[in-house]
Amino acid sequence: MAFSVEISSIFPFSLSAKPKKASQDTLFPCFTKPCLSPQVSKTLSFSVSCRRRSTLAPVFSSMITPQVAKEDDELQEECGVVGIHGDPEASRLSYLALHALQHRGQEGAGIVAVNHKGDLESITGVGLVSEVFTESKLNTLPGDIAIGHVRYSTSGASMLKNVQPFIATCKLGSLAVAHNGNFLNYKQLKRKLEENGSIFITSSDTELVLHLIAKSKAKTFLLRILDACEKLRGAFSMVFVFQDKLVAVRDPFGFRPLVMGRRSNGAVVFASETCALDLIDARYEREVCPGEIVVVDRGDVGESSMFMVSHPEPKQCVFEHGYFSQPNSIVFGRSVYETRRMYGEILATVAPVECDVVIAVPDSGTVAALGYAAKAGVPFQIGLLRSHYAKRTFIEPTQKIRDFAVKAKLSPVRSVLEGKRVVVVDDSIVRGTTSLKIVRMLRDAGAKQVHMRIALPPMIASCYYGVDTPRSQELISSKMSVEKIRKHINCDTLAFLPLDSLKQVYGPVESHSYCYACFTGKYPVTEEEEEEENNAERELTAL
Repeated sequence: MAFSVEISSIFPFSLSAKPKKASQDTLFPCFTKPCLSPQVSKTLSFSVSCRRRSTLAPVFSSMITPQVAKEDDELQEECGVVGIHGDPEASRLSYLALHALQHRGQEGAGIVAVNHKGDLESITGVGLVSEVFTESKLNTLPGDIAIGHVRYSTSGASMLKNVQPFIATCKLGSLAVAHNGNFLNYKQLKRKLEENGSIFITSSDTELVLHLIAKSKAKTFLLRILDACEKLRGAFSMVFVFQDKLVAVRDPFGFRPLVMGRRSNGAVVFASETCALDLIDARYEREVCPGEIVVVDRGDVGESSMFMVSHPEPKQCVFEHGYFSQPNSIVFGRSVYETRRMYGEILATVAPVECDVVIAVPDSGTVAALGYAAKAGVPFQIGLLRSHYAKRTFIEPTQKIRDFAVKAKLSPVRSVLEGKRVVVVDDSIVRGTTSLKIVRMLRDAGAKQVHMRIALPPMIASCYYGVDTPRSQELISSKMSVEKIRKHINCDTLAFLPLDSLKQVYGPVESHSYCYACFTGKYPVTEEEEEEENNAERELTAL
């Protein structure tokens, strides 16, 4: 049988969501573009308890794509997703929501919509949301259902064909997906699928989901999504669209955030953070629970949910509060702003120092610095200005300028720093190269003393759950003591927020619901690597 493969970002024609004759055993993902149509959702809920328990295990040898070292000494954002059902301007609202989530990924953006005929239409592109979408492009995405994605690649290279959402077709019709997270067993599942005849088009781990859905023997798309998700190991918050349905899924450990809201016209909205809901006047209702699949459609059933698996202890990413999420968001049921402020207050208590002024490394260190200053009774001032255009390409002078990359991003305010004992608050130290340059820049601007305060514990291990961190051996805290780091970056004193103090912010009960693997090297694993691989082998063989 002959098959055709299309790439949405290259071939801009629509793909019918109505069933076509195709093999149920092999999927050739047709990465094309989605559309919409206007109707309203109703609500009803039911729950289904499903199948075996799954376990997440970071299998380092064969399951994870190694992280490539970057020159930039910063943690990189993950991805952001949005889904809207029941609003006649779903694609435009998705565009605005993606703009609010731009901090989660700046490499590419895309929107898929379901048009009035039930066809999927999409627009994807490389760059910022404002660069990818125009008025005329959004006009080609009519309808009342849409999903969207902003991308920072934790898996797969930065190429146009890897920009989500992805669309595929199989026996049941067409389906689109947008994903935030990382599948630990991607390489193993991919290898097995390829042995069984599947052909992969992209280098993104998200494509794996579409192949698993196509391979499933279940009779409906919804049951196939459930079947596929139970085979995945790792972090995933996903939104799917097919026919008249919008589906939101969160992994059993709840590593990545996913929230649900509603507009005044009844339209249901899913997004990675509540800041996206705020921009489009959607009221925050709740989080999608770990392991939950929420389904929204146009029928009398309206909104419903089921559960893949249950897990007694979620492991939500603590870096969402400390670094990734916007301060005006509610993530994992907590205000990001208030949580970071508490980080700073506790840091001032456990690591006080005589100083004249407190400053922040913007932007993620700002709220913690405010908390530190308030607790210490010392003025907070803007001692470093951040250029929000620094990710653009610079043409460096022929005669090299020392610390040019950092100076292009951060500018010291000499009148705030000169002759002062300065506390500078940052969210983390990754490789240490940026911190060294910041300390040197503050001294060059006249600071009498520089005291570094870090609002999170030392990072000693990589993240395998959707955050693009360097390899463990590249993390400065994995190979140096705090005192050695202090000498390396040449500050007068250095202190991190202790892990026990971090847990105090959440309390004795809630603190068990977070993942601290990057601070401890202890991943949420209950099975040995070999047993995990064997389980995945058996699951795929069952296909």
